[in-house]
Amino acid sequence: MQRRIVIAPDSFKGTASAAEVAAAIRRGWQRARPDDGCVEVPMADGGEGTTAAIAGSVPGARVVVVPVEGPLGDPVDAALVELPDGTWVVELAETSGIALLERVDRDSCFRASTVGLGQAIRYATEHGARRVLVGLGSSASTDGGAGLLTGLGVRLLDGGGASIPPGNGGLHALETLDVSGLAPLPVDGVVALTDVVNPLFGELGAASVFGPQKGAAVDDVPTLEAGLARFAEVLGGAPETSGDVAALTARAGSGAAGGTGFGVLAIGGEISAGAIAVADAIGLPALVRGADLVITGEGSFDAQSEAGKVPSLVRALAEEEGARFGVIAGRVGLDAEQRETLALAGVSILSLSELAGSGQRAMEETLHWVEVAGERMARAFEF
Repeated sequence: MQRRIVIAPDSFKGTASAAEVAAAIRRGWQRARPDDGCVEVPMADGGEGTTAAIAGSVPGARVVVVPVEGPLGDPVDAALVELPDGTWVVELAETSGIALLERVDRDSCFRASTVGLGQAIRYATEHGARRVLVGLGSSASTDGGAGLLTGLGVRLLDGGGASIPPGNGGLHALETLDVSGLAPLPVDGVVALTDVVNPLFGELGAASVFGPQKGAAVDDVPTLEAGLARFAEVLGGAPETSGDVAALTARAGSGAAGGTGFGVLAIGGEISAGAIAVADAIGLPALVRGADLVITGEGSFDAQSEAGKVPSLVRALAEEEGARFGVIAGRVGLDAEQRETLALAGVSILSLSELAGSGQRAMEETLHWVEVAGERMARAFEF
C-alpha cells in the first residue's frame, strides 16, 4: 500500500541545509519504498537557514537580493524572501551575521552592528511588505538592536549632537535619539523568530551568554552590558517610545541575537517561537494532514529538542493528525531511559553518528548517511 510521508527537517548546522537533508531522506526512503509519496518540507527555527527553508517550502515565494551594510559596514548582498500573502522574510545571518566577518575578535565584538538588518526591513516595507518575519540567529553583534533602529532611519546621537559609532562600543556615548526619520513599518508588524528565551540583562542576558561567542573576553562582558543598559536607558527616556522599556528588557527573547530581540520589541514588534512561525508561514499543519508518517531531523537531538525546537513542533503536529513520527539526527544525546520512553510512544530515532561509527565520519559524509538513515527507517517501519 502506498503511504504518504512528510519530511520536515531542520538544517544540520555546519554540514547540510534543511532542503538538502529533506531531499536525502526522500532518496533513502524511496530506495526501500519507491511507491510511497514523499513531501519535502524544509523547516527552520528562526536561525540561520530560515529564508532558504521558507523559500523552498512556499509555492510562489520569490527571493530578492538586496545590498545592505554588513556587520562592520562593508557592503553585503542579503537574500530576502517575498511570499504571495505579502509577508517578507529577513534573516539576520544574511545581513549582520557572524559568518560575514573575516575574523571574530574583541574589536569586531564592539564594532559589529545590526544596521543592515534595519535596512533590509526598510527595503521590504518600501516594496509592499504587509508583515516582516525576522529570523534571529548567528549575530555578529551585541548592540541591542541599536543598528536595527539606525537602519530604519533613527539617529543615535552623542552629547554634541553627532551620530555615535555603530556597535556596542558607540552606545556608551549615547545621549539622545532623533526619530524624525524613522521609516514607516509594515502595517501588520514585525515579528522576530527565535527559540532563545534569554532576557536582555543579567547572568542569562545577551552580554553574559552570547558576548563570548562574538569575541568578548570575560572582562568585556560588564562593558557590553553597560552599553546595552545605556541604550535601554535612553530609549526609556525618549517621549516617542511606546510601552515600558524596562519591561521589554525582561521579556523572554529580548536578549536573542545580541539583544536584537529587544530592538524589535522597541519598535513595537513581537517575538515568536521561531519553529511555530515558520511552520505557519509554510503551511506545515495542512501538509501534515493525512500523512502516515512525519519525519524530522536536526544536527543534535536531545532533551532540549523536546522543548520548543523544530522536532517538538513537528511531533506535536504529527500527533494531532494521528500520524507516526520519526527523527533522523546527526547525534542523539538521550540516555537509555529517555530513548525507551520515546520508543514506547512510537517515536523512531536514528543517529548518523551511530550508523557511521563515529561523529567525525557522519559530519564528513552527512548527506550519504542521511540517505542511509532514510532507507533504514523505511525498511524498519511497520504501518
